[in-house]
Amino acid sequence: MKTLIRLRLTGVALCLLAALVVEAADPITAELKSPDGKVAVTVAVRDAGGEKGGLFYSVSYRSNPILTESRLGFMFKDGPALVGGFKIVRLDRSSHDETWKPVYGERSSYRDHYNQLVVELQETEVSRRLLTLTFRAYNEGVAFCYTLPKQPAMERVSITKENTEFRFAADHTTWAVYSAQGNYAKVTLSQIKPGCERPLPVQIADDCYAAIGEAKLVDYARMKFVPLKGAAHSLVSDLTGGVEAALPLTTPWRFVMVADSPGRLLENNFLLLNLNAPCAIADTSWIKPGKVIREVTLTTVGGKACVDFAVKRGLQYVEFDAGWYGHEYDDAADASAVNVDPKRSKGPLDLHEVIRYGRERGIGIILYVNRRALEKQLDQILPLYKKWGVAGVKYGFVNVGTQQWTTWLHEAVRKAAAHQLMVDIHDEYRSTGYSRTYPNLMTQEGIAGDETSPANTNTLTILFSRCLAGAADNTICYYDARVDRLATHAYQLAKAVCLYSPWQFLYWYDRPPAAPAKTGGAGGGAPTAGDEPELEFYNAVPTVWDDTRVIHGRVGEFAVIARRSGAEWFVAGMNSGEARTLDVPLNFMARGRKYVAHIYSDDPSVPARTHVKISRQPVDAGATLKLAMSAQGGQAIRIVPVDGEAR
Repeated sequence: MKTLIRLRLTGVALCLLAALVVEAADPITAELKSPDGKVAVTVAVRDAGGEKGGLFYSVSYRSNPILTESRLGFMFKDGPALVGGFKIVRLDRSSHDETWKPVYGERSSYRDHYNQLVVELQETEVSRRLLTLTFRAYNEGVAFCYTLPKQPAMERVSITKENTEFRFAADHTTWAVYSAQGNYAKVTLSQIKPGCERPLPVQIADDCYAAIGEAKLVDYARMKFVPLKGAAHSLVSDLTGGVEAALPLTTPWRFVMVADSPGRLLENNFLLLNLNAPCAIADTSWIKPGKVIREVTLTTVGGKACVDFAVKRGLQYVEFDAGWYGHEYDDAADASAVNVDPKRSKGPLDLHEVIRYGRERGIGIILYVNRRALEKQLDQILPLYKKWGVAGVKYGFVNVGTQQWTTWLHEAVRKAAAHQLMVDIHDEYRSTGYSRTYPNLMTQEGIAGDETSPANTNTLTILFSRCLAGAADNTICYYDARVDRLATHAYQLAKAVCLYSPWQFLYWYDRPPAAPAKTGGAGGGAPTAGDEPELEFYNAVPTVWDDTRVIHGRVGEFAVIARRSGAEWFVAGMNSGEARTLDVPLNFMARGRKYVAHIYSDDPSVPARTHVKISRQPVDAGATLKLAMSAQGGQAIRIVPVDGEAR
């Protein structure tokens, strides 16, 4: 006889209900629903395919299937697989509702509201190994993780495969990429190849979207996705290398986000933060978001010119990139000393003088260090950089994926925090929400940003996929020739709003007018930043927000996002494929208050190299703006209260 246990839990505080002990060997199905009742996850232990006591889960949204019955379990290097022969010995149910404030974010506060089911399992065979599954049902989706407790039959594990399946109900459309900085392809689930990145967005229906991925990856092997053999339009977890650990071991969270639209998925990306531990840094006063210009000449004159430019343009940081301590790929390069790579610059560079000059003017200095030096010198250079007065470090070309390098990298973030240094991780690393716990991790790449000359279609796919994982360092260009070739300048202005990054790199390939024109490989071809009027938008735009709304969005095609900082709103549109005009009702603004909208749009008739038109008009919460964008264009808008003009 099949037993059905339904969980309908509500509550404000975390409350542990009476535990249910299930000793019977009968098949058991337990259902858990989100606080709003729309999201449901079902856990089942049943016989299947000749195997007894298999472990399965399924997910639905508004009673429509997202994932059909999908298996769970592990394969081990030594010992039998942990995939069947289970019985449920205990079910614990609880609910949680808390609002917390981040050090910075896309909102000033986040709600962490879920119902939880903890399933304790035991093998029925002689070994009687134990396994615990924790499921959470949020209004934003479902998350679950495995825990292998310390037990007499197993004190350590060597995991060769985590058997977490994602069996979709149909061959849905998805957007796949196979490296963190790659180009996305719009395909069906059955066309996905091994090594698919996460998060992976999936269109279930016109009014239903999902995304699968992982959160709280700290000291475990990274998960990607591979096709599940013998099962149509289905995927299974693929760990980068094995996992070796003493017990108890809790895996990262596996999540299934669900929403009515891709825009709502993006609004709900705080789910990953909720699945991470609270801030572990007692004093966060030294953690400062801001805008950054990269110093491309590797000279003292260029560094000071960038500091002056930052002061003039409302930036907060100057970053010295590869080459300041020698050839970044040379294992002999010493990141504790300033020795400019002659292939990049002829110098001279007095870095300490630039740091001093910047500090006097309120501008922080960030230093790039390649992983070759990081791996050898991390414990030496972090206290040294703190002594120098450096604000943060950009970790470059870090090793990612395996348990070893995942552990090393997050330890490197914690070590930086111990010396009050902020961090930007570049190249293939993708966030899984660790910046909640260590908010000195300001941003990370894992994105095909402007350095890669992305087509607008790719960037607008990244926005609704990669950005589900959190902050993305897109390295925004403004004057570089690729802007005119691929997009428009109003589109570039819009990126600073749409692509969230607490450290927002602007003018990536540009140099201030006072910087040297030719200094070798680094700055010789860098275009000179101008004084175009529309740069007032970059001057004013923040990098972190009090509220975020996705007004319009279609993956790979267009997006309109509104973000609030204090009493001001910033609205930005990005477009690809065909010219569009989209209505933007301003009903998200405070009623009864008068505003002025400063609108920055593309206009080829404007006699400037950037061809950006500036117009201003009075608006209020009852107004609707017409946001017109060319086929590869965009638009940026700053909306300021009439009594708040002087900022």
